[in-house]
Amino acid sequence: MSNDKAPTDSTSNPAAKLWGGRFSEATDAFVERFTASVTFDRRMALEDIQGSLAHAQMLSEIGVLSSDEYHKIADGLKDIAEEIKEGEFPWSVQLEDVHMNIEARLTQRIGATGKKLHTGRSRNDQVATDIRLWLRNRIDLIAAELTRLQKGLVALAEHEADTIMPGFTHLQSAQPVTFGHHLLAWNAMLTRDYERLMDCRKRVNRSPLGAAALAGTSYPINRARTAELLGFDAPTENSLDSVSDRDFAIEFCAFAALLLTHLSRASEELVLWTSSQFDFIDLPDRFCTGSSIMPQKKNPDVPELVRGKTGRVNGHLIALLTLMKSQPLAYNKDNQEDKEPLFDAADTALDCLRAFADMVPALKAKKENMLEAAAKGFSTATDLADYLVRKGVAFRDAHEIVGQSVSFAIEQDKDLAELSLGQLQQFSAEITEDVFEVLTLEGSVAARDHIGGTAPNQVRAACASAREAIAQR
Repeated sequence: MSNDKAPTDSTSNPAAKLWGGRFSEATDAFVERFTASVTFDRRMALEDIQGSLAHAQMLSEIGVLSSDEYHKIADGLKDIAEEIKEGEFPWSVQLEDVHMNIEARLTQRIGATGKKLHTGRSRNDQVATDIRLWLRNRIDLIAAELTRLQKGLVALAEHEADTIMPGFTHLQSAQPVTFGHHLLAWNAMLTRDYERLMDCRKRVNRSPLGAAALAGTSYPINRARTAELLGFDAPTENSLDSVSDRDFAIEFCAFAALLLTHLSRASEELVLWTSSQFDFIDLPDRFCTGSSIMPQKKNPDVPELVRGKTGRVNGHLIALLTLMKSQPLAYNKDNQEDKEPLFDAADTALDCLRAFADMVPALKAKKENMLEAAAKGFSTATDLADYLVRKGVAFRDAHEIVGQSVSFAIEQDKDLAELSLGQLQQFSAEITEDVFEVLTLEGSVAARDHIGGTAPNQVRAACASAREAIAQR
């Protein structure tokens, strides 16, 4: 929270040392700062309070807290939440983390009753609960932005269903496609990303609260009740795994890495298409910047940054995998290192989606330039081969005939469609006047008239199907 007060750097003393009953000296000042996590885990402050409210209610329901004690705790926590929202909360590094900062503040506000809140739980299951609550919230925000991007993408694809452009393999002109068809390829990637995100959410949405330090607790707690109060689908099943599991964070970062990889691929195409060498699209000025020395420049900074940020998110996935690879059960201090990669991966994914969701609907296709580019590079050569096969020529022979025709066209500095019938017939007598119907770009595109094909009517049908699928989420 940008408006939070900076954590204070208090001097330790043995009496004030957290959980210091068995220690004879204060924590070293550097070690205190080195081991503290409050500078970053206070992002989960409201989730921490949310979990504490549910825990306190459950303790009241099973008789561990009296009604009066519960209401004091609940009111105190709600007041602290307001302090945090207003940026008035006095964060302290000496108190190590978000959990102890809030608990200490609660005790300060309501007295000894505040110390009863931690009954039947540990910071181990508390932090695991907080992370899941925080990540569940971010998943829902990301899902909403992903959906917004896909809606804009499908609308643009439908608008450009007839716009012909070159399709590429090896970044060389291969076959003509429609711009709408190309955009739907991006949407297909994002659909898989959405499915992965929702699948991840299922495993995030389990409650570790009540697993305590590692073995559970001797108090007659009701874990199903706290899970219900917090909107989890169910409690986690094994206390050891509950406090040490970070699979869900790794899985989310794997999702984020794939999402950013897909956005990076789209970004690379946007960078290429806005270049003077391609000049396929116009990117609105609000998504670009100028050069400090070259006044003619219009740089596609937004897609370039998305492409660049992909490396960060990929790195976070590797960091979490490496963090967990050698940890014995159950909780270890290593796990304090899980939050910063996870936080940044979620922030970056959300920001990149917002940028794309704003930018994509504003793209303007330069249709004449796309069409001119599609006419180059013999992109209808495959159509000529298919034509010959339909005339009874074996495909391998047709492939050879077309290759010879292309070689001749190159010598003549012409496209296949610009050759005369006589010139084409010197390579095969099966070629007749109707060949020119398949050598046009429009004819080539229209011929791909099947599910998943680039024919304009198939693109429109695919858009309708995609729009319906998005609406059912």
